[in-house]
Amino acid sequence: MASLRDVKTKIGAVKKTKQITKAMNMVASAKLRNAQGRIERFKPYAQKFFEMLGDLASGADESVHPLLAKREEKKTVGIVIVTSDRGLCGSFNANIIKAALKLAKEKQAEGLAVKFYCVGKKGRDAVRKAEYEIVVQYRDIMNSFDFTLASKLGGELINSFLDSTLDEVVICYGEFISMGRQVPVCQTVLPISGTPGESTGSGKEYVYEPSVEGLLAELLPRFVKVQVYRGMLDTSASEHAARMTAMDNATRACDDMINALTLLYNKTRQAAITRDLMDIVGATEALK
Repeated sequence: MASLRDVKTKIGAVKKTKQITKAMNMVASAKLRNAQGRIERFKPYAQKFFEMLGDLASGADESVHPLLAKREEKKTVGIVIVTSDRGLCGSFNANIIKAALKLAKEKQAEGLAVKFYCVGKKGRDAVRKAEYEIVVQYRDIMNSFDFTLASKLGGELINSFLDSTLDEVVICYGEFISMGRQVPVCQTVLPISGTPGESTGSGKEYVYEPSVEGLLAELLPRFVKVQVYRGMLDTSASEHAARMTAMDNATRACDDMINALTLLYNKTRQAAITRDLMDIVGATEALK
């Protein structure tokens, strides 16, 4: 049986761990409020944007804009993987990485070359370990990004698609559903289909000025950048929600360990007291 000193040391160590996990839970909660507010403010704009673009693209021919053209022969696919820069958020990053690498293997099985565009250190590390080609990597930015970064990355993807360096672009990120649910999503952003994103269009007819072709030339590149930005916002909110849940679970586990160690401490102390009493009684009997 462990000594009283050993058990007491373990109890102190677990209490310090509990303080750390509780503090990290509070920090994640504060960051989550900000990240959740950003994605909730952005979603109405994104939804209306997708609806309008769906109406435009559904009535347009693929030849109107090169971003709508589906290539018969595909050689290279670009996968944008958006993860967090830090860990301690449960299986959140692992789920996104698993989905992205599974997609990469499927594309390779189809005879396509795979190139990765990594946003977030965790995804970058996993892709590098899997020995895939990394074209672009952004790290230590998930706590301070804005639309400028999404616009820059979106522009690089568009240019690579237009010059046939990439024939398809897929973005993998963690979609924020609720506090307790974050789902890995892999969505094709290039070529843009007639029903982009989650929208199928409103079915309404509009009179456009200038022409539909002119509007598509302006809106289609922006759609790609909006998709990248939405993936980053969703991943940011999902990361903090997952970390908050993980730290809450860790705090409860610390409480359970403290209770178990306290019980062990009391049992050990009681055993020591009983042993001392037996020694005293034995010595007393020997003196009679």
